[in-house]
Amino acid sequence: MKMCQNASKTTLQLISQLMWVVGLVVGMGGFYLYSKYMHTSQFFSEYYIILPAVVVLASAVLSLIIGFLGTWLSIQNSSSLQGLFVYLLVVSFCFESTAVALAYFRSLKLDADLAPLSDIFQKYNGSVHDPASKTVDAAQQEFECCGVHNYTDWLETAWFNQSGEVRFPHSCCNSTFPSCTGSVHQPWLLYSQGCQEKVEMDFHFQLDFIFWGSLMVVLVGVILLLTVVIMREPPPPPPPSLFGYQVL
Repeated sequence: MKMCQNASKTTLQLISQLMWVVGLVVGMGGFYLYSKYMHTSQFFSEYYIILPAVVVLASAVLSLIIGFLGTWLSIQNSSSLQGLFVYLLVVSFCFESTAVALAYFRSLKLDADLAPLSDIFQKYNGSVHDPASKTVDAAQQEFECCGVHNYTDWLETAWFNQSGEVRFPHSCCNSTFPSCTGSVHQPWLLYSQGCQEKVEMDFHFQLDFIFWGSLMVVLVGVILLLTVVIMREPPPPPPPSLFGYQVL
């Protein structure tokens, strides 16, 4: 029995360290999603896309606490610490379950969330001080895309028709071609894919990462809970009795 408890303590220490590592990685995924949204927030009709990121960031902090507490519990066995540890695991399970549900449903509604993207492209005026223009140029450079579906979308924008220039925004230029000026006569020097597809792919990947990463944290939490249950010392046996009376 003693050997089993020692093995459980070693397992608890290792799984606790895994808990905060996995939680930290998922939290970084949430931070990446949040930072991406801040750069492209005008492309979204609602802010709900960042809710999974907020939840996993809070859960990452909780995972760090659980990891350190589990490591300490493997050294200093205490019933009060065990109670707090189990309570935090239950709270973490609620957080991660919420993150899984949010990531799944936001992934399904991503097309609808990105509906304003074409409107932002129509508001483009080429000014570095215009928020819509800055967002479009930054998105085309970051996601290596041009237009909503492809570069021909620019031919239907007010900026292209009113400027009198026969070129696309310079942010459409493929970075591998330094000589690119955005000329309509050299479309092979532009990014071939549209931003709608690129942005959707990027955010789908981030939401999928949060979805599967949160499930992994839940799995690690279940293993930790089982380890704590196994590690608990059995209650001491009652004192021997003589003729039905306990010997004190």
